[in-house]
Amino acid sequence: MGVWQLLMIATVMLLGLFGVLAPGVPGTWLVWAAMLWWSLHERTDLAWILLASSTGLLLLTQVIVWQLPPRRFRGVGITRRMVTYAGVGAVLGFVLVPVVGAIPGFVGGIYLSERLRLGGHGQARAATRAVMRAAGTSVLVELFSCLLIVGAWAGAVIWG
Repeated sequence: MGVWQLLMIATVMLLGLFGVLAPGVPGTWLVWAAMLWWSLHERTDLAWILLASSTGLLLLTQVIVWQLPPRRFRGVGITRRMVTYAGVGAVLGFVLVPVVGAIPGFVGGIYLSERLRLGGHGQARAATRAVMRAAGTSVLVELFSCLLIVGAWAGAVIWG
């Protein structure tokens, strides 16, 4: 597989990660489609194992998201700035503390955004809780599963 094709797959996966954070964009399916494209062109045992595991993980993620309360974006104060901080925090956390760092990074990004907006610790903490109850948990579950898939793919491309 050529470098340009790998860069296109990486771009689609990155768009999928951003799509998880944007309401109405099928981010998880973009990540899965990029994995499918890579697997169909790579045709190795590792590629098929990654495709099967990512498919299973995304199906499990959908079941978990369906079990969570519905997302309520209105009235909570979710802003683009907050979504950006949460996404950057999750990615940084995922890289700095492999895999499990995405969760505190996501919540920390929301808290930092609210702390900068509201000024006080108590208000920022309450706002972070409200956001996580309204929509944050389901977004975090989807983002975490997509980060796992992208990380596994990157590891397979680099070391596989």
